[in-house]
Amino acid sequence: MMRTFTKYSALFLIVSIGILTAFTNTPKPKKVVDKRPNIIVILADDLGFSDIGCYGGEIKTPNIDYLASEGVRFKNFYNTSRCCPTRAALLTGLYNHNAGIGEMTTDRNIEGYRGAITKNTVTLAEVLKDAGYRTAMSGKWHVSNTIEQPTPQAQLDWLNHKTSFPLFSPIDQYPTSRGFEKFFGTLWGVVDFFDPFSLVSGTTPIKDVPKDYYHTDAINDTAATYIREFSKGNKPFFLYVAENAPHWPLQAKPEDIAKYKDTYKVGWDAIREARYKKMVSMGLIDPKTAPLSLRKSTMKWEDNPTKAFDEMAMAVHAAMIDRMDQGVGRIIKTLKETNQLDNTLIIFLSDNGASPEDAMRYGPGFDRPSETRAGDKIVYPIYKKVMPGPQTSYTSIGPIWANVANTPYQLAKAQSYEGGVHTPMIAFWPKGITAKRGSYTDQVGHVMDFMTTFVELANAKYPEKYKGNSIKPMQGLSLVPALKGKVSNGHEILFNEHFNASFVRAGDWKMVNLSDDSTWHLYNIKSDRTELNDVAAQHPDKVKELTAKWQALAKENHVLPKR
Repeated sequence: MMRTFTKYSALFLIVSIGILTAFTNTPKPKKVVDKRPNIIVILADDLGFSDIGCYGGEIKTPNIDYLASEGVRFKNFYNTSRCCPTRAALLTGLYNHNAGIGEMTTDRNIEGYRGAITKNTVTLAEVLKDAGYRTAMSGKWHVSNTIEQPTPQAQLDWLNHKTSFPLFSPIDQYPTSRGFEKFFGTLWGVVDFFDPFSLVSGTTPIKDVPKDYYHTDAINDTAATYIREFSKGNKPFFLYVAENAPHWPLQAKPEDIAKYKDTYKVGWDAIREARYKKMVSMGLIDPKTAPLSLRKSTMKWEDNPTKAFDEMAMAVHAAMIDRMDQGVGRIIKTLKETNQLDNTLIIFLSDNGASPEDAMRYGPGFDRPSETRAGDKIVYPIYKKVMPGPQTSYTSIGPIWANVANTPYQLAKAQSYEGGVHTPMIAFWPKGITAKRGSYTDQVGHVMDFMTTFVELANAKYPEKYKGNSIKPMQGLSLVPALKGKVSNGHEILFNEHFNASFVRAGDWKMVNLSDDSTWHLYNIKSDRTELNDVAAQHPDKVKELTAKWQALAKENHVLPKR
């Protein structure tokens, strides 16, 4: 018995060793490496064309400047002149009216003016998620209908954090219902940077924030947290970082304001001229084709009765941008630490030109509180008697500083002149950009181009149908040629309309009007980049031709005639 047991035991051992050896010698399947790039879009809010250092500004933005020095800067990139319309176009790859947001977030029950991105569109997150990407967003959403309370006092109680309600927008319009796995940020537009209204995590309202809370830090630190989580897996990720800075109210940390307390004492014109000279020396603009446009205001700085307020306003604006840049630095650092930086495409841009709005005259209501959570009164200082910076002051830089921020262009946010629709745009991707590092491109681009570009880079499929809805075709063009250093004209024709302010650009020509004036003005945008020489009277046939083009585009994209 003992011998039999030993015999079969030995046989079992031999067979086991053979099987084990066979398995051991079998080649292990290789881990499939997804070589597609991670994609991060960082969208600033009301940042002027010349505010950041790499576009001519004196504001300290070393991290954004690093992206520019190692990437490509666009000279001819367009937005739609305002917050939520630009976000709609960026997220969907369509003109903003075609995506549902022709104005702001009120639903007018008219196609083109639904106040939210519609269900016959898909977002970048939805397309990339279906292509195998992880998706997340931190920051300002502002592309959904806002839920308001029935009385002004009830609305103020809500804004002042005295009452709470579960929803700020319809739940099917939240980011997590439009392709984002994770979301931290605000659903609405204007925020108190120290205690923001409409703040949620996923779909859950955040009812309290720490005493040292500052929203720009929270947005960027959350983005870094998402990167750390996603980098542990084997899928690429798409991250949308929608900053609120430097949108009013002007609120910043004292240590950041201190850096700029003396910078703007020299006044509007000195800063504007310094920026212009720097832009020329950088090769960003050609003074022959882009002379510095005239200020609309004739007030001289030395005659300004509110110098103390105005220099502080711009100092706080600068501090908000500085703090945002610090957060971008932490995002870059996290990408380095997780070995993700080389194969990550980072896009940085602004949603529109700097804001000329007078926030002080708005007063509390809709999205603007009347007091802090602690009960301190918030001042809207019409006569500029209360300084910008703290939580208890709701202020803005105003039209003259906005003109400086948009150097060398005319006008600002909400208008279709270059100061409103021309955005700085940087593309950074160490592994994928073959254009000369730190170079410029003249390719004419638009925020709706990101969909086409990302679909190409991610080998994604843009759907004809999604969740039972027929999806409108993409309207953007690929930006990949610019990343490869190839010559591409980009869009031959572009148009815009926002509360009557309109433009159409076709080739070397741009025709534009103001929100309060229906007169078309014609410029040769190739030789007159700052729109100084209206040649409409000399070229009536061109005006007629471009008017027809604008009307055709307006009809195609559901723009209502308003005049």
